[in-house]
Amino acid sequence: MASMPGMVKVTFTLDGETVERLRRMASRMVKPQSHVIREAVKDYEARSAKLSEEERARLLAVVDRMIQAPPTRTAAEVDAEIGAIRTSRRRWRRRPGRRP
Repeated sequence: MASMPGMVKVTFTLDGETVERLRRMASRMVKPQSHVIREAVKDYEARSAKLSEEERARLLAVVDRMIQAPPTRTAAEVDAEIGAIRTSRRRWRRRPGRRP
C-alpha cells in the first residue's frame, strides 16, 4: 500500500478500550482509522490551546495585582531604558555589508 505524500508512519500503544472506540468511530464515519486519529489530534490541539476557567481567573488575578501595585521606577527611568533598547536595536540593523 503506497503512503500519501507528506504522511509519516508512526506506532502507538493504546489500551483495548481506546482501540475499540477508534474502530467504532472509523466504522461509523466510514473513514480510515488514521483519519479519525488525525481529526482527533486536531480537535484536541484546538481545545488544549484555550485557557480553563481556573487558569483564566488566576491570570486575571495576577494582572489585577500588577495594576494595583505601585510603580517601582519613575516614568523618566522607564523612558530612558526604552530609549536605550531602541538605540541598541537600531545599531544592530545597520551592520556593514547587509541590506535592510
